[in-house]
Amino acid sequence: MTRTDIPRAAEQYGNTIPPMDSDRLLVLDVGNSNVVIGLWEGERLVSSWRLSTIRERSSDEYGIMTRQMVDSAGGGARSAIVASVVPPLNATIGTMIESYFGIRPLFVEPGVRTGLSIQTEHPLEVGADRIVNAVAAHHEYGGPTIIVDFGTATTFDLVTAQGEYRGGIIAPGLTISSEALFARAARLPRVEIRKPAQLIGANTVASLQSGIYYGYIGLVDGILGRMKREIPALRTIVATGGTPIPLEESEHIEQYDPHLTLKGLRLVHERNRAGRKTSDR
Repeated sequence: MTRTDIPRAAEQYGNTIPPMDSDRLLVLDVGNSNVVIGLWEGERLVSSWRLSTIRERSSDEYGIMTRQMVDSAGGGARSAIVASVVPPLNATIGTMIESYFGIRPLFVEPGVRTGLSIQTEHPLEVGADRIVNAVAAHHEYGGPTIIVDFGTATTFDLVTAQGEYRGGIIAPGLTISSEALFARAARLPRVEIRKPAQLIGANTVASLQSGIYYGYIGLVDGILGRMKREIPALRTIVATGGTPIPLEESEHIEQYDPHLTLKGLRLVHERNRAGRKTSDR
């Protein structure tokens, strides 16, 4: 892309497309609540940022914010990769990366090499973020490994020692579960979600906090306990995402990797750039 190809709004942002560093990779995880952005230099994560996902936001708005953040870390990227579970934003994000960074991004979608064998009934239905998480977890921890991703939904996924994605479980996230309760129960107040002073609440606020907090821990550990019984050779359980509970509250989660998805995106990009003969998604 030449300088004259940049949309007018990008020119108004000032300067030019940032210099393309051959070792720098821009990665984006587009989720329902947040867009997580990372900048890799080789195998080193230079920095990462988080934006609210707003579907009405234009490519220029995303572009200006992303450029500012990347520029603050030295700027420049030679390539980009995106995992998105928000299809209406794909064109916006793709246009933003081409306009503000001068590179055409790779989207994690069917046909992209991941190195995993997707062993589900409908492989095309599996979210790109879940695939990328499984790629990173298998690379970092081997298998069988369970990945717990705390987000708008909380997902539990299994990757085997042979690099097979076997499927998983999707549960409502803590925030949307709580919001549903507040919206439907007219007499219940909206409360801060936090650990209460004691299990049995002496008032409505404390009772709500206890039910939300410990109820969510019960959901997570209940699912993980059942999964562990079905996977006797399980190697580890790793959590990622914006964890809404202290991990020490869980009886089963052993690892926490906040950058697991960004690591997976880098690995998928490498596997496609190198053209290795791995199993296609």
